[in-house]
Amino acid sequence: QFRGPNGDGISDAKNLPLTWSETSNVVWKTAIPGRGRSSPVILGDRIWLTTAIETNPRNERVGPDPSTIVDHVEQGVVCLDRATGKQLYHVTLFRSDHPQPVHQLNSYATPTPVAEPGKLYCDFGAFGTACLDAATGKVLWQRQLKVDHQVGPGSSPVIYKDLLILMRDGRDEQYVAALDKHTGKPVWRTDRPPIVAHIGNLKKSFSTPVFVESGGRAQVVMVCAHWFVSLDPAPGRELWRVKHGTGFSVAPRPVIGHGLVYCCTGMTRQLWAVRPDGQGDVTDTHVAWKAASQIPMMPSPLLVGREIYTLSDQGIVTCYDALAGVELGQRATGGPCGASPLYADGRIYIINQKAETTVLKPGKELEKLVENKLDGAVFASPAAVGNALYIRTDTHLYCVAQK
Repeated sequence: QFRGPNGDGISDAKNLPLTWSETSNVVWKTAIPGRGRSSPVILGDRIWLTTAIETNPRNERVGPDPSTIVDHVEQGVVCLDRATGKQLYHVTLFRSDHPQPVHQLNSYATPTPVAEPGKLYCDFGAFGTACLDAATGKVLWQRQLKVDHQVGPGSSPVIYKDLLILMRDGRDEQYVAALDKHTGKPVWRTDRPPIVAHIGNLKKSFSTPVFVESGGRAQVVMVCAHWFVSLDPAPGRELWRVKHGTGFSVAPRPVIGHGLVYCCTGMTRQLWAVRPDGQGDVTDTHVAWKAASQIPMMPSPLLVGREIYTLSDQGIVTCYDALAGVELGQRATGGPCGASPLYADGRIYIINQKAETTVLKPGKELEKLVENKLDGAVFASPAAVGNALYIRTDTHLYCVAQK
């Protein structure tokens, strides 16, 4: 799923490469048709990533330039062999004429799929959701849950037992829905807490939920515009809520640890630590701490031991004490970032939009170990499995490992 098996950007991969380039430690490099900013997901010997084939009014295929007018889009999924990078199949799932434009930092294939043995679940927001046979690419079911994203979809789907849970945080409606993962049939829908009507379209959000166990109860925690919300994932009943202000367009996925849920607030650019054992509106009682230095709009935070790291959209890494919220250190990396940081093999990997990776040593010193460069641009978060890094650029997927 997005940010790995636990959704937190932490991998148990070992013996990863410290250095690489276009001519060094690239095991394979596969061109990906179309454009997409979803992360690769990996299970066994397969890799999947969603993509969108865009054509302009002259029926010419659109390249990676996001400013081009799109007249038609075909959204689908590409499956690769993990060992060789060979394309095994490319399945088109949805077709749209004159689609609503997406933001230049977004794409028509930004939500990351979810893979489990035998099944793959792909979501394209209001364009549609599909379940595939992971081995063959055969479509098992499709469903559409409408919402006005305004600037394109961004939230990735998550699985809880037999449910596929989807956030639909648009400018017209804001709700969470659960589908039966076997059939695609709706199971429940829960509207978000109300937002003041006069704020116009500042109601949308793009974050991906996380699951947490607290007080003997399962919870799905979501970062929404203006609110953090926890639901019981079985019936979809609200457990608690926290009003974080007027922040919207929240993209970072929360992380959990130390009995806390760490959430970013979007446009107000704060990081909040919340205790998830409350009931009802716990805004005044369950916020452990807040921080406001270089908090991101897009990259998700990273929790490693006692430290939590944020990566600002401008590429500034900040280390906080995860229990007290005290800032411990800060370091500038190579520029604007859209991808979330990854921790693996005792290192933190930061990839900016220019496909430059800064490798850091964890800790308040944030010691820089090395910088590496690939061709193209990067917005998708990397994946690390076994002894390899998988990095998606705007045109290719790379497998990077020690040769």
